[in-house]
Amino acid sequence: MSQLLVNYGSLESIAVSADSPFTINVRVYYEDTDAGGIVYHTNYLKFMERARTEYLRATGYDHQQLLEQQRLLVVSDARIKFRRPAKLDDLLMVTAKVVEVRKVKLTFQQNVYLGNELLCSGEFVVGSIDSETMRPAAITESLRNKITGVIN
Repeated sequence: MSQLLVNYGSLESIAVSADSPFTINVRVYYEDTDAGGIVYHTNYLKFMERARTEYLRATGYDHQQLLEQQRLLVVSDARIKFRRPAKLDDLLMVTAKVVEVRKVKLTFQQNVYLGNELLCSGEFVVGSIDSETMRPAAITESLRNKITGVIN
C-alpha cells in the first residue's frame, strides 16, 4: 500500500494511503469570513483547491513540473454541498481523494471537517489540457502512474 506524507506550512505531517484520503489542515482567518463571522461560501472552494494542489505536490508533482510537460490541470466540473458553517479561528481538516482516473481527467472527492463534523463535501472533475493549445490532452504517464499507485 502506497503512502504520501505532507507537511503543510508549519502544521503537522499527515499520511495518506489508498485506504484514507489525503489531508491538510487549514486555519480560518478573518479574511475567510463574511460579515456574519462564518466562512464565505467560495472560500471552501479555495480550501479544496489547496488540498488538491498539495496532494499533487505530495505525489511528486507541482504546477511548474506540469507546465514543463506542457500540461495544465483545470476544473471542468464542481459539485459542492454545504452542511454546516465554519467560523473564525476554526482549524479545518480538508481532504482530497482521487476516485477515478481517465485519459484526460481525474475525479476528486473532497470533504471539509471541523473535528469529526462534516461541514462541506464536493466532487471535482479536473481535466488535463495542453498548455499551448488549451485543448484536452492525455494525463502524462508519469503522473498517471503516481496517482494510480496511491489509489490502488
